[in-house]
Amino acid sequence: MPRAAVETFLAIYSRPSISWDDLAWLRSRTRLPILLKGVLHPDDARRALDEGMDGLVVSTHGGRQVDRSISALDALPDVLGAVAGRVPVLLDSGIRSGADVFTAVALGATAVLLGRPFAWGLALAGEDGVRQVVEDVVGEFDLTLGLTGHTAVDQLSPDILRRVG
Repeated sequence: MPRAAVETFLAIYSRPSISWDDLAWLRSRTRLPILLKGVLHPDDARRALDEGMDGLVVSTHGGRQVDRSISALDALPDVLGAVAGRVPVLLDSGIRSGADVFTAVALGATAVLLGRPFAWGLALAGEDGVRQVVEDVVGEFDLTLGLTGHTAVDQLSPDILRRVG
């Protein structure tokens, strides 16, 4: 039974044939902006820009299932350093509150993606629940901004953060 579960997972979520060449194919098919999700290494960030990507999403993209893999938040600074402001860099992993947004933006993320909380709000109250989740996260961000002595997003930088633990 466990082997069948793994095989089913791989059949659904794994496509080993995907390569960097697929990005050129995708780029040739659209003028829309393309953001590459799942970037965790600075070399991959630079390569994505070389392949014509318009932005990056730093994300474990399911990798949280791999013990000892780097967290997206820990990967964010090196990815930002590699792209040096040339494209937007979003963070998508573990954003659950306004304080999480604050940390990601202070580290340099252009924006964050809010995944799982949307589903919680939707399950509890449909569209109104999703609206409430967004309002709560924005409110928590604003509160965190104020409680840390800041009045604007452009005041945030890695210098205001301190790693503990």
